[in-house]
Amino acid sequence: MIKAITFNLDGVYFIKGKSNFISSLKKLGVPEIEAARVFSKSNEMNNLYKRGKMTDGQFWSWAIKEWKLNINVEEVIDLLISGYEVNPEVVRIVKQVRENGYKTLICSNNFPARINGLQKRFKFLDNFDAYALSYEVGETKPSEKIFIELVNKSGVRAEEIVFADDNEENLSGAKKVSINTFLYEGFDKFLEKLKELGVRI
Repeated sequence: MIKAITFNLDGVYFIKGKSNFISSLKKLGVPEIEAARVFSKSNEMNNLYKRGKMTDGQFWSWAIKEWKLNINVEEVIDLLISGYEVNPEVVRIVKQVRENGYKTLICSNNFPARINGLQKRFKFLDNFDAYALSYEVGETKPSEKIFIELVNKSGVRAEEIVFADDNEENLSGAKKVSINTFLYEGFDKFLEKLKELGVRI
């Protein structure tokens, strides 16, 4: 029986953040391809940052230098956070399933400036019971380590957790620790899958 549901942040709970940030950078003269390169999953600095191996100051100072910008770290982080919006339907469902007795979880490859900035602006963590964040764990999805942390923090068994991701590779680590997984193909299909698993929505 499912007792805990994991919700994705970027592109699900939060929308338009990355695209709005890239648009803001373009207005400052940063080419889109260059803005995207710094944020690419294949960028080693980005990966180090998400694994907690770099501080906010170190990463964003590097990014500012790469982008040849004349702004400081605080200003570029503010620019990032200001572009985010919440998806009201997702927020409603998160609150609804919690009211129905399910634990709400986050498992995210992320970095402190974004989590702290979005929490300050939206108080979104108040809607979740537990979260495993890559920069705190020291590993990113699909590492088993981040999913083990999610299970430990959730207070339920792995078999009682459901996790979906639009990147099939990210499901592998969750499967290895016996978490229920499926490919994320949009929020409506996500809800259909939850219902198939017996979740009351």
